[in-house]
Amino acid sequence: MTARLRIALDAMGGDHAPDMVVAGADLARDRCPDVDFLFVGDEARVKVLLDRHPALKPISSIRHTPDAVAMDAKPSTALRAGRNSSMRLAIDAVASGEAACVVSAGNTGALMAMAKFVLKTLPGIDRPAIASFFPTLAGESVMLDLGANLECDADNLVQFAVMGTVFSRTILGLMEPTVGLLNVGSEEQKGHDSIRAAAAALRATPLARNFRGFVEGNDIAAGTVDVVVTDGFTGNVALKTAEGTAKLYAEFLRRTFSSSLLAKLGYLLARGAFQKLRLRTDPRRYNGAMFLGLRGVCIKSHGGTDAIGFANAIATAVNLVNHGFNDKIRDELAKLQAAIAAQAPDDPTKAAAL
Repeated sequence: MTARLRIALDAMGGDHAPDMVVAGADLARDRCPDVDFLFVGDEARVKVLLDRHPALKPISSIRHTPDAVAMDAKPSTALRAGRNSSMRLAIDAVASGEAACVVSAGNTGALMAMAKFVLKTLPGIDRPAIASFFPTLAGESVMLDLGANLECDADNLVQFAVMGTVFSRTILGLMEPTVGLLNVGSEEQKGHDSIRAAAAALRATPLARNFRGFVEGNDIAAGTVDVVVTDGFTGNVALKTAEGTAKLYAEFLRRTFSSSLLAKLGYLLARGAFQKLRLRTDPRRYNGAMFLGLRGVCIKSHGGTDAIGFANAIATAVNLVNHGFNDKIRDELAKLQAAIAAQAPDDPTKAAAL
C-alpha cells in the first residue's frame, strides 16, 4: 500500500479562513487521495466545518490553538509573539517530522520568517527564495525570487538558478529547463555588478548548457526562458505589475462588452472563447508560491484565494514532497560545488559561486 502523506494546514491563515482552508482541503482530497490533513487552529470553528465535509473528516485531525498571526503583523513581531499561533505550530509539525509539508495563506513575511527560523536552510543555500510559475506564450515559466530577499549578491542568484531549475523539472516536467537572469538589457555589459558576476558564474557551472544570459521584462510573458532569476525587489515589482495588468485588461474587456447591445451580442457569440481565456489566465491555477531552499516544504497560498486556489496550493506541496524536491536540490548543489572546485584557481574568466 502507498504510504499516506500528512500535510499541516494553517487553518486560520488567509482572508477567508478557516472556511476556505477546509473547503480547499476537501477539493484536494479528490486530487490527492493518499493525503491526511492536520488542521492547526481554532478547534471549535474547524470542527463545525469538517462536519459539513463527511469524506474529509475521517482523514483529518485538529490541533487547537486560539492564536493566529494577523495579516498586517510585522514579521519580527510575529516571530517573537506568535510561538503558539496556528502558523507557527503548523511549521513546527514539519520540523518535528509529524507532517511532510505545510501550507498557509497567512501573512507572507511572517511565514517566511518563521519557516526560516524553524526549518533552517538547506546546505549550500544562504537564503530561501519565493518562487511561483506563470502563464506565458510558450506555456509556463518559473520566476524567483518574488520578495523574500530585496537585495541579492551573485552567489544568491546562482543558488536561485539551481533551485528554479529543479523546481521547473519537478513541477512543470521540463527535462532541460532554460535559465535567464532578469536585467535591463540583454547585452553583457548591462546591469549591476552582482548580476554580471552571477552570469559569469553560471557560465562556469553545469547549468551553462541551458543558461541563456540576460532577459528583459517583456521576455517573462513571452516565455523566452523557463526559469527567470532575479532579486526579490525586482521580482515582486514584476509580479504585482503582471497581476495589476491582468486585472486592468479584464476590467477593460468587461466594460467594452457591456458598452452596447451589439457588444453584448458579440460577447455571447464569443463566450466559449472567453471562458477558455479565463481558464488559461485564472490566478487560482497558479496559486501556491514556494519557499525554496528550506529543510522542509513550505507553500504560501495567496491570502485572498478561494477553495479552488487553496486546493491547487496543496497539490503543489504534494508534488514537491512526492518528487523528493529537497533531495534534488542537494544533488544539484553538490554537482555545482564539484564543478566549481574543479575550476583552475588561476582562471580569471570563471567567477566563484557558492
